[in-house]
Amino acid sequence: MFARLNAYLDSVHARDPAPHSRMEILLYPGVWALAFHRVAHWLYEARLYFLARSVNHLSRFFTAIDIHPGARIGRHFFIDHGFTVIGETAEIGNNVTIYQCVTLGGTNPANGKGGKRHPTICDNVIIGSGAQVIGPITVGERARIGANAVVTDDVPEGATMIGLKARSTLVPAEEWIKEFIPYGTPCDDPCEPSRDCVEKLESELAALRAELEELKRAQAPRHAQGAASRRSGTRS
Repeated sequence: MFARLNAYLDSVHARDPAPHSRMEILLYPGVWALAFHRVAHWLYEARLYFLARSVNHLSRFFTAIDIHPGARIGRHFFIDHGFTVIGETAEIGNNVTIYQCVTLGGTNPANGKGGKRHPTICDNVIIGSGAQVIGPITVGERARIGANAVVTDDVPEGATMIGLKARSTLVPAEEWIKEFIPYGTPCDDPCEPSRDCVEKLESELAALRAELEELKRAQAPRHAQGAASRRSGTRS
């Protein structure tokens, strides 16, 4: 038991360099939220739904993290900071990292039946701050969800999703095979397609300016000739 706990705390420290000891990590709200959820999920599986919900509400009160007792969560799950919501039918794999203000939300079925409504998050996924992952979709292994992205479609393995509605960016293998990328958002070219758009627009603007200058030079003699004609007509 203690070996598993130490392995979990070490996995958190590998993703967050801020704590100076394992004891400090034990104060993290995400760690406590996960501990409460293990108890609540056990009660949920035993069909003790009221007790499971009671533990869930107690956890939310102390940690500001709301994990439904029915959610299935793998090993070494880490919520960095609070204000995260995880729905009943969500499934989370191993070594998943979620930052603050993330929602793993569900659809609202018109027939009133529950079913699979929440996302499935595969192993080694990183979800950035404020991201909203909605519906019974699958986020592939080692995918990254950028901050404030809204994801409503399946995410391929190793993809990085950014924007509203989230779109995939092509990330080279040497990027996504890294063990960990904070906030799921590598701050370089693969995750900044807008830079290419800006450069394209700047080149087009430069070309338009060059064409405008050529037109001005071509029309300058005509303007000069017309002005001279007007002056000669005035003198006569």
